Amino acid sequence: MLKSLVDLASDSSFFYVDWRMVVMWAVVAVLFYLAVFRKFEPLLLVPIAFGALIANLPTEGVVNKPAGWLRAPDAGVVSNVFVGKGDKVFVPRVVKQKPSKISDIIDDNPGLAPAEAVSAYFEMLSDITSPESRKDTFKKAKGIPDLIAIVRPDVADAISDKELAESKLKFKVVFKGKELELEGRDLLIWAEASGDVADLGAKAGEKVSKGGKIAEVYSPRVGGLYYYIQMGVLLELFPPLIFFGVGALTDFGPLIANPKTLLLGGAAQFGVFATFMGAIGLGFTSLEAASIGIIGGADGPTSIFISNKLAPHLLAPIAVAAYSYMALVPIIQPPIMRALTTLKERQIRMKSLRKVGRLEKLIFAVVVTIFCILLVPDVSALICMLMLGNFVRECGVCDRLSKAAQNEVINIITTFLGTSVGI
Repeated sequence: MLKSLVDLASDSSFFYVDWRMVVMWAVVAVLFYLAVFRKFEPLLLVPIAFGALIANLPTEGVVNKPAGWLRAPDAGVVSNVFVGKGDKVFVPRVVKQKPSKISDIIDDNPGLAPAEAVSAYFEMLSDITSPESRKDTFKKAKGIPDLIAIVRPDVADAISDKELAESKLKFKVVFKGKELELEGRDLLIWAEASGDVADLGAKAGEKVSKGGKIAEVYSPRVGGLYYYIQMGVLLELFPPLIFFGVGALTDFGPLIANPKTLLLGGAAQFGVFATFMGAIGLGFTSLEAASIGIIGGADGPTSIFISNKLAPHLLAPIAVAAYSYMALVPIIQPPIMRALTTLKERQIRMKSLRKVGRLEKLIFAVVVTIFCILLVPDVSALICMLMLGNFVRECGVCDRLSKAAQNEVINIITTFLGTSVGI
């Protein structure tokens, strides 16, 4: 009976919950309140908040990666391999610790001397990753997957001061009964899915290229639902599809009737460049700064599209920032408008513009597509989908397609994109 209760507790997820998850539940509750009761951009905020809730629960089959080849993040020499064919590897339901290199362990333990921090970490790692310890519910809850291998990266000609300092940090530790000689820059290769080691792509002492195969893990289970849905973000499918719907919702008639209003859109670029320069001043690279700056001059899909190309490691915070500020516009904008305009100015009624014909709108869509793609080929996917949606809207013979783009397509993609951003 007692064993059955222990097994039941082990299969549940209660022991994975920690204070950080509870804090995020409180944040999610605030987002739900703003979306549902204050109606601040609920179409964006509800999916984002629910995605954040999913990300902070010990889920199974939602965000976990599928088994497959583990690859070297950089070129170098495989200094150690800790698994062999047929071995079982384990990944906990919630991964809480997974430093990418030895120096990260030191950074995470500022109160300890470097040698002491690394030694203590590997001692703990050796304890919780033993086959006997995996049966212990409390050991599982530490959230550390199996360590598969260690790769020592090649010393590049243009090595940075930080990398040079890391290469001078040398340690000797014991892991699974084996003495290891480590450097601060050594890269740690962790299991990404539970399963059996089917093959080894490299042995200790062999050189590997960036992306080179280290070990293959087999599991009959596939990846989680949102592992695949998030491919819409990573493979840049969602932003162009969103733009297809946006194009179908947009009437460019006022712009065609009064081309001077184009300058209002151009004014936003001052904010982009100001943010770009500010980010450079804070120590970001030019590509990272460009990805951060575009948040203010565009919208969520564009920010995701650009950051995925220029700074993919910042995709998550940039996406959250872009959609968060859009959802909070009802809070941010009114005090700014009251501060910068008078009551009389805010009561001005817009004059009716001339009626723009269908042919003008169709020519506009085609000309903008050609001109923008010739000018900036890298944004071809966004421009062509935006103007395709607009052409479908204005041509007058594709009502079903136009209504689908305005409703079903954009609503479904917004839901998936919002939850992906929240996760």
